[in-house]
Amino acid sequence: MTRDADELADVRAAYDREMRRDAPADSADVRVERAGAVVRQTAAGAGGGGGGEWNRVLWSDLDEETADAEIAAQVAYFAGRGADEVEWKLYGHDRPADLGDRLRAAGFVPEPAETLMVGRVDELAALPVEPPAGITLRAVTDEAGVDLMMDVHAKAFGTERPALRRMLLTVLREEPQTLAAVVAMAGDTPVSAARMEMRPGVSFAGLWGGGTLPQWRGRGIYRLLVAHRARIAADRGIRHLQVDASADSRPILQRLGFAALGTTVPYIWTAKP
Repeated sequence: MTRDADELADVRAAYDREMRRDAPADSADVRVERAGAVVRQTAAGAGGGGGGEWNRVLWSDLDEETADAEIAAQVAYFAGRGADEVEWKLYGHDRPADLGDRLRAAGFVPEPAETLMVGRVDELAALPVEPPAGITLRAVTDEAGVDLMMDVHAKAFGTERPALRRMLLTVLREEPQTLAAVVAMAGDTPVSAARMEMRPGVSFAGLWGGGTLPQWRGRGIYRLLVAHRARIAADRGIRHLQVDASADSRPILQRLGFAALGTTVPYIWTAKP
C-alpha cells in the first residue's frame, strides 16, 4: 500500500522517538542511558567490554559545533570501559549532514548501507501464505532451538556470532515475552531462521535474521517467516514491523508492503591492540 510523505514522516518521527531516543534495553545484559546529546547502549556490569552486539550509540542530537567533541567523548567512554568494538548507527536524516565524515575521522569504519523499512502489522498479518512443500516451522524456546538458529546463520551468512547466541539465551531465560524466534525445518534440517524483538509499550517490533540456506532460496520461505512474525505481533497489539534491509531483502519487503523510511549505515570503532 502506498504511503504519502506526511505519513512516512510521522512514522519516522515515532521510530526515532520510541526506538532510538527513548530506546528500551533489548536484554538484561545491556544498559541504555542518555548521556548529554547521545543515547548509548553499553554492556551491563563491571568493565562493559564486548563487541558491537552490546556497545552502541543509538541516537544523537548534534550540530557542527558539538559533533566532534561528542564523538571523542563517546570513544573515550567506551574505551575506558574496555570495549573492543562500538557501533554508531548513523541514519540518513541525522545531523550534522557530514556526521559520517566526522565518524570516519575519529576512527569509525562504515559497513554496507541498509534501508530502514517499516510495514503495517495489520496488512502483513493478513498475507495469504502457505508453507512451501516439505517445510514446517519450529518455535525457538530453548538452547537446542537457538543452536539451530546459529547453524542456519553460519551457513547462510558465513559468520559465527557467539555474542548473539549468548544474548538470545539470556532473553529466553529472563524475558521470553520480548522475543519470538522461529526456524524453518525441512525434515530434521534447519534451512532458515528469523527472530522478532518486542519491547513493552513500543509500537514497533524489529525483524532480524531471515537467513536462508542458498539451495532453499526463492521458494517463499522468507515471505513465510515475515507473515508468521506479523501474526504474532498482531496478537500483541503491535502496529509496525521494522527491518534494516539489505540490498537483497529490500525488493522482497517492498513487494510485501514495506515502505522505506531512509538509509542507515553502521559505523564501527575497534579498539587498537
